[in-house]
This record gives sequence, structure tokens and C-alpha cells, in this order.
Amino acid sequence: MTDGSMVLHYAETLMPRKACFVARHLRSPLEFRPIDLGRGEHKDPAFKALNPNGKVPVLVDGDLVLWESDAIMMHLALAAGSDLWPTAAREAVEAQRWLSWAAHEFNPQAGTLYFEHVIRPHFGMGDVDAAADAAARKRTRAGLAVLERHLSGRTMLVGDRLTLADVAVAITFPYAAAAGIPLADYPAVANWNARLEALPFWLDPFPQAAAAH
Repeated sequence: MTDGSMVLHYAETLMPRKACFVARHLRSPLEFRPIDLGRGEHKDPAFKALNPNGKVPVLVDGDLVLWESDAIMMHLALAAGSDLWPTAAREAVEAQRWLSWAAHEFNPQAGTLYFEHVIRPHFGMGDVDAAADAAARKRTRAGLAVLERHLSGRTMLVGDRLTLADVAVAITFPYAAAAGIPLADYPAVANWNARLEALPFWLDPFPQAAAAH
């Protein structure tokens, strides 16, 4: 059981982006609490007591402490009674398939491009690893080809409405230009991305430091 008070610990990085978007999309009644990665706040004992992995995001909802962005997204959707997580069993299984694919296949590749071209320069971590970049670029294209086939003639990944599957799979796309993710080469993917970009908060999911929902 939870007591209804929620705090979302986040930083302006890839996985927290999912949780922040869903929270703002649903207008979830929670406090956004930023964690300064540059200052190492994610390594503080108080934070690691919440998440022993020392990573964001973390959601505290009363006596429930959740880490892992997909679990946080699902909790927020269920708490809101939202169809972001499908209620029909077949659609829920399909959504879970795409969440698993994102976590184990696509995002490790597109996420490497994000790391090499966005995170490295932001935190002064040196030059791009050319070998890692080339391998990730090839595998990202393979993943985009899978999405292109699936999305041809479709509006969203599961059915005709936004679900957590779309959020999980497309979370690197707001960084596509900076990371060199070639969305324009895949028309159905590019059209899907344009639909996502039209959603409030998709391109600006992070709250201002003083804001709270």
C-alpha cells in the first residue's frame, strides 16, 4: 500500500526522460526532485538507500520505492487508470514485447550513440569511441528496419493509441539529430516520430527546477 505522496528523483538523461514524460503526460500528482549527476548526488548514501544501483530515476510513493524506468512508467499509468498500459491481455503482452525489445535490443544500440555524442561532450568525457560508434550505428539501423516494417500502415506500436511501448522504444529519438540516429531514412519511423513530437511534453519532459506536479 502507498499513502499517495509521490516523489520522482530524476536527472536530465535518457532513462529518467521516460518517467518524466509519463508523469507530465498523465499530470501525475508528484514532486519532481532533481539529482545532480555531475556532483555525484546519485552516489550519496541517502540516495543509494533508495536505489542501491545508484541510478535515476527513482519513484517514492508512500512506502513503495521503485527504480527502473519501465516499472516507474507502469506504476504511474496504473495509478492514473490510464490506457498507456493496455488493459486487454493481448495488447498488454504486445506492449511488454516492445518494452523488452527496447531494453535488450534497440536502446543499447541507439543509447550508445546517445552516450557517445550527447553524454560524452556534456560531461567532458573525451572523444567519441569510433569503434563503439560504428558498431552501434550499424545495429541501430537494423533496429530501425524492424520498426519500419512493423510501423508501415500503423499509427503507433500497439493499436492506434500511445502506450508505454512507444515511450520506451522511441526515447532516444529526441536526441536523433545530435546522436546521428538516421530517422529520415525510415519513412514510417519518421512519421511515427512526428506524431510523438506533436505530443505535449515529448520534447520537453523535464520540469523546471522549481516546478512540481
